[in-house]
Amino acid sequence: MLGWEFPPLFNGGLGIACAGLCNALSEFVDLTLVVPKISKEQIKSKHKILGLNRLNEEFIENIVYEDVAKEVEKVYEIEIELDPYYVETHKSEKKTFMEKEVEKIKKQKVGQMREKFQFENLYGDDVIQKVIFYAELVKKISSSIDFDIIHAHDWMTFLAGLELKKMTGRPLVLHVHSLDYDRAGSESRGWIYDIEKTALNEADLIMPVSNYTGNILTSHYNIGKNKILTIHNGIDSEKVYKKKKSFPEKMVLFIGRLTGQKGPEYFLDIATKIYKKYKDVRFVIAGTGERLTHLLEDGAYRQIGNRVHFTGFINREKIKELLSMADVYCMPSVSEPFGLTALEAAQFEVPTVISERSGVAEVLKGSLKADFWDIDLMVEHITQLLSNEQKRREIIENNKRDLENLTWQNAAKEVAKAYDSLLN
Repeated sequence: MLGWEFPPLFNGGLGIACAGLCNALSEFVDLTLVVPKISKEQIKSKHKILGLNRLNEEFIENIVYEDVAKEVEKVYEIEIELDPYYVETHKSEKKTFMEKEVEKIKKQKVGQMREKFQFENLYGDDVIQKVIFYAELVKKISSSIDFDIIHAHDWMTFLAGLELKKMTGRPLVLHVHSLDYDRAGSESRGWIYDIEKTALNEADLIMPVSNYTGNILTSHYNIGKNKILTIHNGIDSEKVYKKKKSFPEKMVLFIGRLTGQKGPEYFLDIATKIYKKYKDVRFVIAGTGERLTHLLEDGAYRQIGNRVHFTGFINREKIKELLSMADVYCMPSVSEPFGLTALEAAQFEVPTVISERSGVAEVLKGSLKADFWDIDLMVEHITQLLSNEQKRREIIENNKRDLENLTWQNAAKEVAKAYDSLLN
């Protein structure tokens, strides 16, 4: 299995989902996960896990980049901006792969490239170099691993998956947690899209995390439905607790990257309208991203800055602490392949108001929902949950029932069954 993020080193839901699935799947198959970087704690995982940052110099001293570089050059053009959550803004400013990236790689020794995986940030402006180096190392170590299926998670590992399929002929499974479409919209046509499209065409089976994402695969990427099998995310059991807030007002919580995809501006619109009619409330925005400065300025302009609190980046323990204090969780995402934070909120018995354009809306059937642009309906839902205890308890109980079947064990059983179908 090919992954990019793995706790405690992760940027969002991808790492959490990969860990949850791998731990459960290891009960059904002999699993080896290859990631760019692991910590000492991960070495004792339930399954075999290889971190490229921990490979010794002897093993990688003869790595060559030429084959992958030439293969990528045939297919992809790369945008100037190299960020995993980018939005294309300069479509005219394109350079070929060889012009921009291969020359950089050729100037560096293998030891220097290996250092790319020693740092916390697995993305950054050199992410394409990391993706290529990852693919080369995966090819190198694959000769020492006995495997029947290649399972790759998201675009960062798709190139490695393509190379392994070409080299071994083994079936390629792509697990789609998010797409370029989610970040850039229906006009997305950059180098990440090209990597995704090429891999999706070559894959033997594609596992989107929701029917919502599956529909995007068919409509935007022109992938046949016969290759698509939805595997909804699960959630690990958690010790739920409640913590008293440091303020008397009720709390409405938003958790996510502060990017257009997650809809933080819509949350600010929602907060403004709620506060006009319901004063006994505060709003917490947990996360960071390129929209943070704009949101801070906008909140001050609206004169609700003293009621909206920005936490910046927070770790998993702090997220749980916020969930333990929240009265309502709001997820107004513009395009959300799944939305694990909504499951976490439901687990902490926080009633949820979520976007219709999300995968989690398919499984939290008892949650209150609205289109991301329907601010008035979001406001109505949240205000009702803040003021009506009976409605609040109803949504909490609905979510509890929905969570019963949303386990990683159930997801892993479906994945293992799909493996059997590919091999038999």
